[in-house]
Amino acid sequence: MTSAINSVFSNLKYLVLSLSIFSSMLIGLLILSEYVFLEPYVVSHIPSGTEFGFVLIVTLSALSALVLPMNIFRINTLKKSKQKMGGGVFGSFIGAVAGACSCGPIGFAVISTFGSVGASATAFLTNYEIPIRLIAIMILAITYFTTVKSLKIECKFDPKL
Repeated sequence: MTSAINSVFSNLKYLVLSLSIFSSMLIGLLILSEYVFLEPYVVSHIPSGTEFGFVLIVTLSALSALVLPMNIFRINTLKKSKQKMGGGVFGSFIGAVAGACSCGPIGFAVISTFGSVGASATAFLTNYEIPIRLIAIMILAITYFTTVKSLKIECKFDPKL
């Protein structure tokens, strides 16, 4: 498992991609979830009782930053060969999109744009925000393990590395 990770992230391009994915997802989700405020000053605040949601956001950002560069590496590696690729990239995109469902400040725009359907969707996403993030983390974890497995099989990494 570590040989696949080492070979992917030994390339500076994938390491920079991973760090940019992590930082952009983390900052974006923290702003959307109202843990970071930009006006009048940049202020961070974790209200009591919302620590679990904060940990889920950090975990989701870290898993996305781990899985997406590995899948891009896999695509670039297998593009040169004639082997068939599985759905690893599809699962990572579903996991990343499902984790970005925190619609606190965006909810009012959705409600005013789509009326009662927007209000229902916003209420659903607000009520089930934590279970949706947990499902997204599970999808990303499964995608991580399948990607590592496919990298070991398809790219034939030497386990002694």
